[in-house]
Amino acid sequence: VEFYLLRVNLTNPRKHHEVQTTGLFMEIKTVAVIGAGTMGAGIAQVCAQSGWKTNLFDAYPEGLEKGMKGIDAFWDKGIARGKTTAEQKTEWSSNLHEFTDMKLAVENVDMVIEAVPEIMKLKCSIFESLGHMTKDDCILGTNTSSLSIAKIAEASGKPAQVIGMHFFNPVPIMKLLELVKHENCSELTISAAQIAGEKMGKTTILVNDVPGFATSRLGVVLGNEAIRMLADGVASAKDIDTAMVLGYKHPMGPLALTDLVGLDVRRDILLNLKQSFDDESYTPHPLLEKLVSEGRLGKKSGKGIYDWSSGSAEETELPK
Repeated sequence: VEFYLLRVNLTNPRKHHEVQTTGLFMEIKTVAVIGAGTMGAGIAQVCAQSGWKTNLFDAYPEGLEKGMKGIDAFWDKGIARGKTTAEQKTEWSSNLHEFTDMKLAVENVDMVIEAVPEIMKLKCSIFESLGHMTKDDCILGTNTSSLSIAKIAEASGKPAQVIGMHFFNPVPIMKLLELVKHENCSELTISAAQIAGEKMGKTTILVNDVPGFATSRLGVVLGNEAIRMLADGVASAKDIDTAMVLGYKHPMGPLALTDLVGLDVRRDILLNLKQSFDDESYTPHPLLEKLVSEGRLGKKSGKGIYDWSSGSAEETELPK
C-alpha cells in the first residue's frame, strides 16, 4: 500500500505548526506480526492476503507451527467452499514467512503488529525490544482490547510511532479495526494505520486511549450481565442469545460471543476495568471465574458456556 502523508515532527507530534505540506512518500511492503496465537495468525493471514511480505514470529516453535497450520486450513476451507482459488493460496503463501527469532523477523519491516497475551509486563518488554530492533520510521501497532496504549508506547522509546490496533476474532472475517490513539501518537502514525486497515479490508474507527476503549468496554459488560442472567436462571443460554440476535439484531448472542473471544480474555478485561475505574460493577461474575478456573475457556478449549466439541454451540451443564 502506497500513500502520501504530511511530514510530522515525530519527537513532538503536538507541535502542529511544525507539520509541513511537503508530501512524505511512505510505502508499506513488509509487516511483522508478533505472536502466532489465534489473533496473531489471523492478522498475519490478512496481511499476507493484502500483498505484503509478512513475517510471523512466535517464541515457541509449537505455537508457530499451530498458527501456520491454522492459516493453511482456513485457506483450504475457502477453496473447498469455492470462495478462493488454489492460485490465490499459492500467492498468499509466498508472502508468509515463519520466524522464531524476533530480531530477524522485525528487521527493516515497515510495520509491526504485536498480538501476544493481554499481559502488560509482557507487552512492554516486547515494545522495549522493538524500539531497538526496528528501523526509525517503522509503525508499531499493539493488538490489545483494554490495556493502556500510552504505557506500551512509552516502553518502546518511540511513542509517536505506536498505536493501538484492536482486531476482532476471527480476524479474516470481522470487518472492524479499532484504532486507539494516545496523547503522543503522531498524525503520521494514525494515517498510516488507517490506510493499512483499509488495505486489509477493514473499516477503522478511531478512539481515545481510555480503559476498555469503545468496543471492549461495552462488550464485556453485556457478556457479564448475560452470564449473571444465566446463573440466576432467567433463561437458557440459547434463549438469552436468541433474544439479542432476533430482538436487537446482534449477529451473535453475548454468551456465544464470550465463548468465541475466550472466557479468560473477557475475565481479564473486566478485572482491568475494575482496577482502572475503581468500580466494583466490573467484577467478573462468579460463574465466569468458575468456568475459567476449570479450564472451560470457550471454543478454543472445546467447552465454555457451550460445548463446542461438535463444531457448533451445544448447551451443556454448568458448574454450580
